[in-house]
Amino acid sequence: MFRLSMMGRFLLLGGAAAMLAAACGGTNASSPSPSPADVGSGSLVGAGATFPGPFYTKAFADYSAKYPQVTINYQAVGSGAGIKQFQAKTVDFGASDVPMGSADITTAGGASALTQIPTTLGVISIAYNVTGVSSLNLDGATLANIYLKHITNWKDPAIAALNSGTTFPNKAITVVHRADSSGTTFHFTDYLSKVSDEWKSKVGNAKAVSWPTGVGGQQNQGVAQAIQSTDGSIGYVELAYVVQAGMNQAALKNANSKFVKASVDGATAAAGTNTSVSPTNYSITNAACDACYPIAGFSWVILYSSYSDASKGKAVVYLFKWLVTAGQSDGKDLQYAPLPSAVQQLALTNLKAIQAGGSAVLQ
Repeated sequence: MFRLSMMGRFLLLGGAAAMLAAACGGTNASSPSPSPADVGSGSLVGAGATFPGPFYTKAFADYSAKYPQVTINYQAVGSGAGIKQFQAKTVDFGASDVPMGSADITTAGGASALTQIPTTLGVISIAYNVTGVSSLNLDGATLANIYLKHITNWKDPAIAALNSGTTFPNKAITVVHRADSSGTTFHFTDYLSKVSDEWKSKVGNAKAVSWPTGVGGQQNQGVAQAIQSTDGSIGYVELAYVVQAGMNQAALKNANSKFVKASVDGATAAAGTNTSVSPTNYSITNAACDACYPIAGFSWVILYSSYSDASKGKAVVYLFKWLVTAGQSDGKDLQYAPLPSAVQQLALTNLKAIQAGGSAVLQ
């Protein structure tokens, strides 16, 4: 019987492969290699909100793996710090959980110098640490009164009335809040201002407020750590941090009198109540629907209207075009809700206004 030698088999298989490659238009040494997608290039630097921090960390890493010519260094330092760095032009983009207001926009060079786009939809959980208490219901008035220092002990009748059958310890409440300027604080105080007239008049709604009581923690992670290490504590933390740390969270009574815990579905339901989101119309706290979770909000990035470096400007635009479309899937397992279609469209429209090297990037 005729048998091919090992070398003969190699030559036969190699010849067949070459013939197949030629028949299919295969490449050879003189053929150009496919060029990578033209999404710009460069090392991008951003800073700001901790609220979307886990989402940005994953999404930016995935984007750089897909397009190695673009690297992203994002520092989650808080919304206020992110805005200041954007105004100082020390970053390629800033990030905030609340869009820049008129004063900040003026400091940054005016409305024509920047554009703001929503990037994700997050949820703020009311986390607590009370030994022996695994379930907690709160309404807006009671939560506001805890933060106003009117309710100072876990055995307070107002708490007991919302939690039939639960025994609370005779223990002082330790209130935890953000110590830095924070978009998370903005959304939280926006909610408290809607459910408590006293809070609205005495404390108000801002990224940083004068707290009537409590201890401060730096960024979402700092607040979460303070709650975890302090028995009898309560505070507001972005849901991703609460889930990752396995913390207890309260169910809040929403505007339709339903007790709901922080969830992606609850945020999506709340977002559906605002059909015309913009940088001046973005609040979805205390939204009225049965499934609505009361403290949810969009997170935003702030981009320059024009980038002199064409490659870097293109890289910024294509990064965020991907983030608000295909990149939304990276938020699913991290407790971030995808942008509603109308909000996604707003982001894409605003991206079209950005120029790089004197020309619009997107048509």
